[in-house]
Amino acid sequence: MTALALDVDQTVGAARRALARAFGAEGIETPDLDARLLTAHALGVGHAGLVAAASRDLTCEERDTIAAYALRRLNREPVARIVGCKEFWSLTLTITDAVLVPRPETETVVEAALSVVEARGPRSHALRIADIGTGSGALLLALLSELPNTFGVGIDRDAAALIVARTNADRLRLAQRAAFVLSDYGRSLAGAFDLIVSNPPYVATSEIGGLAREVRNYDPHLALDGGLDGLEAYRAIAGDVDRLLAPGGGLCVEIGAGQADAVAALLTAAGLTLIQPAFRDLAGIPRAICAQKKL
Repeated sequence: MTALALDVDQTVGAARRALARAFGAEGIETPDLDARLLTAHALGVGHAGLVAAASRDLTCEERDTIAAYALRRLNREPVARIVGCKEFWSLTLTITDAVLVPRPETETVVEAALSVVEARGPRSHALRIADIGTGSGALLLALLSELPNTFGVGIDRDAAALIVARTNADRLRLAQRAAFVLSDYGRSLAGAFDLIVSNPPYVATSEIGGLAREVRNYDPHLALDGGLDGLEAYRAIAGDVDRLLAPGGGLCVEIGAGQADAVAALLTAAGLTLIQPAFRDLAGIPRAICAQKKL
């Protein structure tokens, strides 16, 4: 690992550049961005404040804080975990070690779900939605932010994750339209929901060790491990979906690379009708499958 030496008489700008060089030398994909975010967080400023402070010297406390953050990042701890938050769908979400760091590709599920809603009528309709495996609440809260008269339920198997989701709902002023339930998938719920979304664990158990260090070492394995073939969660959801969905209701789930056909088969076997081919993320990978219960 590249050594990182920061001097107390080093300027803020020079320290940021030193971080970027160290991150780049270790193969971190976004060294400049990560260095900027961590330096700004250490100083307690935003981007404009970081620019304004670039020419001044670091204090001893700032130097030590930046160095500590840098070491954590060099050990592949994600920036979102170091700073304690992550932006998703233009919402800032609190992140702890109990939840996944929301990823940009998961926004594909939000886009797909909104298209399902709009196919049935305006977004202003009063709807009931559920997010199975809510984690930080990312999917649920993104949808509530777009659907002003909708009430949503976030479900998770981990009580610590539900605390994070409730915290995010409170801070985003969406708590009055949200409830959070400890449940093994949808087993503790009663229908009928107009929309169900989920980003379930979908990594095959044997493949977890090959994931990026940022994922395998820091994301909770409960939220990653999809069983022997990665499809265990989809089977659980499909087994309950007829009971949980209202007639005409929709289901949108995130999928891993190469899982589209297998997940589609599970949903159609459960009596659902696929709405359209899988929605692709910005990299062109099939990322979300949506299906509908018959009226």
